[in-house]
Amino acid sequence: MGLTKTEIFADEQNKLASAFKVLGHPARIAILQHIIDKKACICNDLVDELGLAQATISQHLKELKNTGIIQGTIEGKSVCYCINDVIWKEFQQELNAFFNQDVNVSNCCG
Repeated sequence: MGLTKTEIFADEQNKLASAFKVLGHPARIAILQHIIDKKACICNDLVDELGLAQATISQHLKELKNTGIIQGTIEGKSVCYCINDVIWKEFQQELNAFFNQDVNVSNCCG
């Protein structure tokens, strides 16, 4: 059996791609910002807060929870969750390491 596409890349590359994927939707960013702004575990319905359908919010919460960036219970309209500090810091380190790379090169493109 051949390699999957993710197996040909380094662990760091796969982790970074996962971070970008989970952060790649504005609804997920809005959910995370809402949790961060409240500075506490959130136990409420995000439908009124974000203006999205419950099914849509549930799907985004599931994606966020699957990556570990949020933790808690998510069951239908009953939602209680918070930011997972450990995973948040890992994402932060991965993204910082990527964007802090020196990109200065000779003037080859202009």
